[in-house]
Amino acid sequence: MLQSAASSSCARLFQSHKSTWYFVLLVLGYILYLIFGAVVFSSVELPYEAALRQDLMALKTQFLRDNECITEESLERFLREALDASNYGVSILNNTANNWNWDFTSALFFASTVLSTTGYGHTAPLSKGGKTFCIIYSAFGIPFTLLFLTAVVQRIMVYSTRKPISYVHTRWGLSKPLVAIVHSCLLALLAVSCFFLIPAAIFSALEDNWNFLESFYFCFISLSTIGLGDYVPGEAANQKFRELYKLGITFYLILGLIVMLVVLETFCELQQLKQLRKMFYLKKEKTQDRLAILEHDQLSFTSAPDRAHGDDKAHTFVSVSSLSSRSDDFMIQ
Repeated sequence: MLQSAASSSCARLFQSHKSTWYFVLLVLGYILYLIFGAVVFSSVELPYEAALRQDLMALKTQFLRDNECITEESLERFLREALDASNYGVSILNNTANNWNWDFTSALFFASTVLSTTGYGHTAPLSKGGKTFCIIYSAFGIPFTLLFLTAVVQRIMVYSTRKPISYVHTRWGLSKPLVAIVHSCLLALLAVSCFFLIPAAIFSALEDNWNFLESFYFCFISLSTIGLGDYVPGEAANQKFRELYKLGITFYLILGLIVMLVVLETFCELQQLKQLRKMFYLKKEKTQDRLAILEHDQLSFTSAPDRAHGDDKAHTFVSVSSLSSRSDDFMIQ
Protein backbone atom coordinates (compact mmCIF):
# COMPACT_ATOMS: atom_id res chain seq x y z
CA MET A 1 0.00 0.00 0.00
CA LEU A 2 2.75 2.42 0.94
CA GLN A 3 4.71 1.43 -2.14
CA SER A 4 1.81 2.17 -4.47
CA ALA A 5 1.17 5.50 -2.74
CA ALA A 6 4.82 6.47 -3.05
CA SER A 7 4.93 5.49 -6.73
CA SER A 8 1.74 7.42 -7.48
CA SER A 9 3.10 10.50 -5.69
CA CYS A 10 6.34 10.27 -7.67
CA ALA A 11 4.37 9.95 -10.89
CA ARG A 12 2.28 13.01 -10.00
CA LEU A 13 5.44 14.93 -9.13
CA PHE A 14 7.00 14.02 -12.47
CA GLN A 15 3.86 14.93 -14.42
CA SER A 16 3.51 18.28 -12.67
CA HIS A 17 7.15 19.22 -13.38
CA LYS A 18 7.64 17.34 -16.65
CA SER A 19 9.21 20.25 -18.57
CA THR A 20 11.64 20.92 -15.69
CA TRP A 21 12.85 17.32 -15.67
CA TYR A 22 13.24 17.36 -19.44
CA PHE A 23 15.20 20.61 -19.18
CA VAL A 24 17.52 19.10 -16.56
CA LEU A 25 18.12 16.11 -18.83
CA LEU A 26 18.82 18.51 -21.71
CA VAL A 27 21.44 20.39 -19.66
CA LEU A 28 23.10 17.16 -18.56
CA GLY A 29 23.11 15.88 -22.14
CA TYR A 30 24.73 19.09 -23.36
CA ILE A 31 27.44 18.90 -20.68
CA LEU A 32 28.14 15.28 -21.59
CA TYR A 33 28.33 16.25 -25.27
CA LEU A 34 30.90 18.93 -24.42
CA ILE A 35 32.96 16.42 -22.43
CA PHE A 36 32.70 13.90 -25.27
CA GLY A 37 34.00 16.48 -27.75
CA ALA A 38 36.87 17.45 -25.47
CA VAL A 39 37.91 13.81 -25.03
CA VAL A 40 37.83 13.08 -28.76
CA PHE A 41 39.67 16.27 -29.77
CA SER A 42 42.32 15.73 -27.11
CA SER A 43 42.93 12.10 -28.05
CA VAL A 44 43.10 12.86 -31.77
CA GLU A 45 45.04 16.14 -31.85
CA LEU A 46 47.42 15.78 -28.89
CA PRO A 47 49.79 13.32 -30.63
CA TYR A 48 50.03 15.61 -33.68
CA GLU A 49 50.82 18.58 -31.44
CA ALA A 50 53.54 16.63 -29.62
CA ALA A 51 55.10 15.53 -32.93
CA LEU A 52 55.02 19.10 -34.26
CA ARG A 53 56.68 20.42 -31.12
CA GLN A 54 59.48 17.86 -31.44
CA ASP A 55 60.02 18.74 -35.11
CA LEU A 56 60.20 22.47 -34.33
CA MET A 57 62.64 21.97 -31.48
CA ALA A 58 64.83 19.76 -33.68
CA LEU A 59 64.74 22.35 -36.47
CA LYS A 60 65.63 25.13 -34.06
CA THR A 61 68.54 23.15 -32.63
CA GLN A 62 69.82 22.34 -36.10
CA PHE A 63 69.58 26.00 -37.15
CA LEU A 64 71.55 27.18 -34.12
CA ARG A 65 74.16 24.50 -34.76
CA ASP A 66 74.57 25.59 -38.38
CA ASN A 67 74.66 29.30 -37.48
CA GLU A 68 76.83 29.59 -34.40
CA CYS A 69 77.00 33.38 -34.69
CA ILE A 70 73.30 33.64 -33.75
CA THR A 71 72.39 33.25 -30.12
CA GLU A 72 69.30 31.49 -28.96
CA GLU A 73 67.98 34.66 -27.28
CA SER A 74 68.23 36.75 -30.47
CA LEU A 75 66.61 33.99 -32.50
CA GLU A 76 63.69 33.70 -30.09
CA ARG A 77 63.24 37.48 -30.05
CA PHE A 78 63.15 37.56 -33.84
CA LEU A 79 60.71 34.65 -34.02
CA ARG A 80 58.48 36.24 -31.38
CA GLU A 81 58.19 39.47 -33.35
CA ALA A 82 57.59 37.59 -36.58
CA LEU A 83 54.84 35.49 -34.99
CA ASP A 84 53.21 38.57 -33.45
CA ALA A 85 53.15 40.20 -36.88
CA SER A 86 51.78 37.01 -38.41
CA ASN A 87 48.90 37.05 -35.94
CA TYR A 88 47.90 40.40 -37.47
CA GLY A 89 48.15 39.00 -40.98
CA VAL A 90 51.58 40.45 -41.80
CA SER A 91 54.22 38.05 -43.06
CA ILE A 92 57.94 38.64 -43.58
CA LEU A 93 58.27 36.07 -46.34
CA ASN A 94 59.29 37.42 -49.74
CA ASN A 95 56.60 35.55 -51.64
CA THR A 96 53.81 37.29 -49.68
CA ALA A 97 55.14 40.83 -49.83
CA ASN A 98 52.54 41.88 -52.41
CA ASN A 99 49.53 40.54 -50.46
CA TRP A 100 48.08 43.52 -48.63
CA ASN A 101 45.51 42.86 -45.91
CA TRP A 102 43.79 46.23 -45.95
CA ASP A 103 43.11 47.01 -49.59
CA PHE A 104 39.41 47.54 -50.40
CA THR A 105 38.47 43.94 -51.25
CA SER A 106 40.35 42.53 -48.26
CA ALA A 107 38.74 45.13 -45.98
CA LEU A 108 35.32 44.24 -47.43
CA PHE A 109 36.01 40.57 -46.76
CA PHE A 110 37.04 41.44 -43.19
CA ALA A 111 33.88 43.53 -42.65
CA SER A 112 31.69 40.64 -43.83
CA THR A 113 33.38 38.22 -41.42
CA VAL A 114 32.93 40.68 -38.56
CA LEU A 115 29.24 41.37 -39.21
CA SER A 116 28.44 37.70 -39.75
CA THR A 117 30.38 36.83 -36.53
CA THR A 118 32.51 34.37 -38.52
CA GLY A 119 35.75 36.10 -37.56
CA TYR A 120 38.56 34.05 -39.07
CA GLY A 121 41.17 35.91 -37.03
CA HIS A 122 43.78 35.88 -39.80
CA THR A 123 43.52 39.68 -40.04
CA ALA A 124 42.98 42.08 -37.16
CA PRO A 125 43.13 45.86 -36.76
CA LEU A 126 46.64 47.11 -35.99
CA SER A 127 45.99 50.67 -34.82
CA LYS A 128 44.06 51.92 -31.80
CA GLY A 129 41.74 53.81 -34.10
CA GLY A 130 41.02 50.65 -36.06
CA LYS A 131 40.27 48.67 -32.91
CA THR A 132 37.97 51.42 -31.61
CA PHE A 133 36.11 51.63 -34.91
CA CYS A 134 35.82 47.83 -34.99
CA ILE A 135 34.05 47.88 -31.61
CA ILE A 136 31.62 50.62 -32.64
CA TYR A 137 31.10 49.15 -36.11
CA SER A 138 30.33 45.69 -34.68
CA ALA A 139 28.06 47.02 -31.92
CA PHE A 140 25.76 48.58 -34.51
CA GLY A 141 26.50 46.25 -37.41
CA ILE A 142 25.78 42.87 -35.80
CA PRO A 143 22.18 43.77 -34.76
CA PHE A 144 21.74 45.39 -38.17
CA THR A 145 22.94 42.17 -39.81
CA LEU A 146 20.52 40.10 -37.71
CA LEU A 147 17.66 42.37 -38.75
CA PHE A 148 18.74 42.13 -42.40
CA LEU A 149 19.05 38.34 -42.32
CA THR A 150 15.71 37.95 -40.52
CA ALA A 151 13.90 40.09 -43.10
CA VAL A 152 15.54 38.32 -46.05
CA VAL A 153 14.91 34.83 -44.65
CA GLN A 154 11.28 35.66 -43.87
CA ARG A 155 10.66 36.73 -47.46
CA ILE A 156 12.50 33.76 -48.94
CA MET A 157 10.61 31.30 -46.71
CA VAL A 158 7.32 32.32 -48.30
CA TYR A 159 8.43 31.25 -51.78
CA SER A 160 10.87 28.47 -50.88
CA THR A 161 8.91 26.63 -48.21
CA ARG A 162 5.39 27.74 -47.36
CA LYS A 163 3.92 28.16 -50.85
CA PRO A 164 5.43 24.94 -52.29
CA ILE A 165 4.19 22.89 -49.32
CA SER A 166 0.70 24.41 -49.53
CA TYR A 167 0.60 23.88 -53.30
CA VAL A 168 1.53 20.18 -53.08
CA HIS A 169 -0.85 19.68 -50.15
CA THR A 170 -3.85 21.22 -51.94
CA ARG A 171 -3.04 19.91 -55.44
CA TRP A 172 -2.43 16.24 -54.61
CA GLY A 173 -4.07 16.04 -51.19
CA LEU A 174 -0.98 14.67 -49.46
CA SER A 175 -0.42 14.96 -45.75
CA LYS A 176 1.03 18.35 -44.93
CA PRO A 177 3.54 17.07 -42.29
CA LEU A 178 4.76 14.45 -44.76
CA VAL A 179 5.14 17.03 -47.52
CA ALA A 180 7.02 19.31 -45.13
CA ILE A 181 9.49 16.55 -44.19
CA VAL A 182 10.18 15.60 -47.81
CA HIS A 183 10.53 19.26 -48.80
CA SER A 184 12.97 19.93 -45.95
CA CYS A 185 15.16 16.99 -46.92
CA LEU A 186 15.21 18.02 -50.59
CA LEU A 187 16.01 21.62 -49.67
CA ALA A 188 18.85 20.51 -47.38
CA LEU A 189 20.24 18.25 -50.12
CA LEU A 190 20.13 21.12 -52.62
CA ALA A 191 21.85 23.48 -50.16
CA VAL A 192 24.61 20.95 -49.41
CA SER A 193 25.22 20.39 -53.10
CA CYS A 194 25.25 24.06 -54.13
CA PHE A 195 27.05 25.56 -51.12
CA PHE A 196 29.29 22.75 -49.86
CA LEU A 197 30.13 20.14 -52.49
CA ILE A 198 30.42 22.36 -55.58
CA PRO A 199 32.31 25.19 -53.79
CA ALA A 200 34.62 22.64 -52.19
CA ALA A 201 35.53 21.32 -55.63
CA ILE A 202 36.12 24.88 -56.86
CA PHE A 203 38.29 25.81 -53.87
CA SER A 204 40.35 22.62 -54.19
CA ALA A 205 41.06 23.60 -57.80
CA LEU A 206 41.88 27.25 -57.09
CA GLU A 207 43.90 26.80 -53.89
CA ASP A 208 47.21 25.04 -54.44
CA ASN A 209 47.57 23.49 -50.99
CA TRP A 210 43.94 22.48 -50.42
CA ASN A 211 42.45 19.09 -51.13
CA PHE A 212 38.72 18.39 -51.29
CA LEU A 213 38.41 17.57 -47.58
CA GLU A 214 40.14 20.78 -46.54
CA SER A 215 37.98 22.79 -48.94
CA PHE A 216 34.79 21.17 -47.63
CA TYR A 217 36.05 21.81 -44.10
CA PHE A 218 36.47 25.52 -44.93
CA CYS A 219 32.95 25.73 -46.38
CA PHE A 220 31.38 24.14 -43.32
CA ILE A 221 33.44 26.15 -40.81
CA SER A 222 32.58 29.37 -42.65
CA LEU A 223 28.86 28.90 -43.26
CA SER A 224 28.32 27.64 -39.72
CA THR A 225 30.03 30.91 -38.54
CA ILE A 226 32.62 28.96 -36.55
CA GLY A 227 35.44 30.65 -38.43
CA LEU A 228 38.57 29.06 -36.99
CA GLY A 229 40.82 30.85 -39.48
CA ASP A 230 43.19 27.97 -40.17
CA TYR A 231 42.03 27.96 -43.81
CA VAL A 232 41.42 31.30 -45.52
CA PRO A 233 41.16 31.47 -49.33
CA GLY A 234 43.01 34.02 -51.38
CA GLU A 235 46.02 34.21 -49.06
CA ALA A 236 48.42 32.20 -51.21
CA ALA A 237 51.49 33.83 -52.71
CA ASN A 238 50.93 35.47 -56.09
CA GLN A 239 47.22 34.67 -56.11
CA LYS A 240 45.77 35.46 -59.53
CA PHE A 241 42.89 37.95 -59.61
CA ARG A 242 43.10 38.23 -55.84
CA GLU A 243 40.76 41.23 -55.56
CA LEU A 244 38.05 39.62 -57.68
CA TYR A 245 38.55 36.34 -55.84
CA LYS A 246 38.08 38.00 -52.44
CA LEU A 247 34.97 39.79 -53.68
CA GLY A 248 33.46 36.52 -54.89
CA ILE A 249 34.19 34.83 -51.55
CA THR A 250 32.48 37.69 -49.72
CA PHE A 251 29.27 37.24 -51.73
CA TYR A 252 29.52 33.46 -51.31
CA LEU A 253 29.67 33.77 -47.52
CA ILE A 254 26.71 36.17 -47.31
CA LEU A 255 24.54 34.17 -49.71
CA GLY A 256 25.53 30.87 -48.09
CA LEU A 257 24.68 32.17 -44.64
CA ILE A 258 21.21 33.20 -45.87
CA VAL A 259 20.64 29.76 -47.40
CA MET A 260 21.74 28.02 -44.21
CA LEU A 261 19.28 30.11 -42.18
CA VAL A 262 16.50 29.28 -44.64
CA VAL A 263 17.20 25.55 -44.30
CA LEU A 264 17.33 25.76 -40.50
CA GLU A 265 14.08 27.74 -40.37
CA THR A 266 12.45 25.20 -42.68
CA PHE A 267 13.38 22.36 -40.34
CA CYS A 268 12.28 24.37 -37.31
CA GLU A 269 8.77 24.69 -38.77
CA LEU A 270 8.32 20.91 -38.85
CA GLN A 271 5.60 19.75 -36.46
CA GLN A 272 7.84 17.02 -35.04
CA LEU A 273 10.55 19.51 -34.07
CA LYS A 274 7.98 21.89 -32.64
CA GLN A 275 6.71 19.12 -30.38
CA LEU A 276 10.27 18.28 -29.39
CA ARG A 277 11.01 21.90 -28.44
CA LYS A 278 7.84 22.16 -26.40
CA MET A 279 9.11 19.38 -24.15
CA PHE A 280 11.76 21.73 -22.73
CA TYR A 281 9.72 24.93 -22.54
CA LEU A 282 7.87 26.26 -19.54
CA LYS A 283 4.15 25.85 -19.89
CA LYS A 284 2.22 29.07 -20.29
CA GLU A 285 -0.69 29.78 -18.00
CA LYS A 286 -3.87 29.03 -19.87
CA THR A 287 -6.56 31.63 -20.38
CA GLN A 288 -9.21 29.46 -18.71
CA ASP A 289 -7.02 29.07 -15.65
CA ARG A 290 -6.61 32.83 -15.41
CA LEU A 291 -10.37 33.32 -15.74
CA ALA A 292 -10.99 30.76 -13.02
CA ILE A 293 -8.55 32.56 -10.73
CA LEU A 294 -10.24 35.90 -11.40
CA GLU A 295 -13.69 34.44 -10.72
CA HIS A 296 -12.44 32.87 -7.52
CA ASP A 297 -10.99 36.19 -6.38
CA GLN A 298 -14.22 37.96 -7.29
CA LEU A 299 -16.31 35.48 -5.30
CA SER A 300 -14.00 35.81 -2.33
CA PHE A 301 -14.28 39.59 -2.50
CA THR A 302 -18.08 39.59 -2.67
CA SER A 303 -18.55 36.96 0.04
CA ALA A 304 -16.24 38.57 2.59
CA PRO A 305 -18.55 41.58 3.29
CA ASP A 306 -21.53 39.24 3.52
CA ARG A 307 -19.95 37.40 6.39
CA ALA A 308 -18.87 40.62 8.05
CA HIS A 309 -22.18 42.57 7.94
CA GLY A 310 -24.82 39.86 7.81
CA ASP A 311 -27.65 39.06 5.49
CA ASP A 312 -29.40 42.41 5.98
CA LYS A 313 -26.57 44.27 4.26
CA ALA A 314 -25.80 41.68 1.65
CA HIS A 315 -27.79 43.50 -1.01
CA THR A 316 -25.48 46.51 -0.83
CA PHE A 317 -22.81 44.51 -2.63
CA VAL A 318 -23.56 43.93 -6.27
CA SER A 319 -21.64 41.50 -8.43
CA VAL A 320 -20.00 42.49 -11.65
CA SER A 321 -22.28 40.27 -13.69
CA SER A 322 -25.44 41.90 -12.26
CA LEU A 323 -24.02 45.36 -12.98
CA SER A 324 -23.30 44.41 -16.55
CA SER A 325 -26.77 42.88 -16.98
CA ARG A 326 -28.44 45.97 -15.54
CA SER A 327 -26.45 48.26 -17.74
CA ASP A 328 -27.38 46.11 -20.72
CA ASP A 329 -31.06 46.33 -19.80
CA PHE A 330 -30.77 50.09 -19.45
CA MET A 331 -29.13 50.37 -22.85
CA ILE A 332 -31.83 48.17 -24.39
CA GLN A 333 -34.52 50.35 -22.83
